[in-house]
Amino acid sequence: MYYQDLSLHKIPKGFRGKSKIFVQFWWIIQALFFKLSPQIFYGWRRFLLRSFGAKIGKKAIIRPSVQITYPWKVTIGDYCQIGDEVVLYSLGEINIGNNVVISQRSYLCTGSHNYLKIDFPIYAEKITINEQCWLGTDVYVAPGITIGTGTVVGARSSVFKDLPSHKICVGSPVKIIKDRISEIEK
Repeated sequence: MYYQDLSLHKIPKGFRGKSKIFVQFWWIIQALFFKLSPQIFYGWRRFLLRSFGAKIGKKAIIRPSVQITYPWKVTIGDYCQIGDEVVLYSLGEINIGNNVVISQRSYLCTGSHNYLKIDFPIYAEKITINEQCWLGTDVYVAPGITIGTGTVVGARSSVFKDLPSHKICVGSPVKIIKDRISEIEK
């Protein structure tokens, strides 16, 4: 059997959203000025990301060990916290609403390959994390996923389907276990 022939694989024209030179420039800036910046230099990292086309809200806390593939495809809302070693694999768009916490080592993956085709084509699908969500430590979010407002995804969960608003979800694959109730509702 023959499943894939990578000699046929090509990156679709315009897939990165910017030129190869611009992409390389970002990766150099990320390695030298973003990752090596002191922990408390949140404003500096917001500035760098905005300079490369990211839409970053006010007072967003983005740790220096965060890895962002293409910042021009990323939107992060006001008062968000993006933890240590989070990967925003932004081959496609990533939209993160206001007041979202994405805990350390989480991985938002907008791209993959179509394994059913011999040329193994790459594709990208948008990820949306709505307002007031919390993704616990080491959460994986697959391409094309939307997580509803106020939903919590527990540590080490894998999200392969959309999640509704106001839920507590855990597991791999993730399952809804109960409603999230605000202290205001109690």
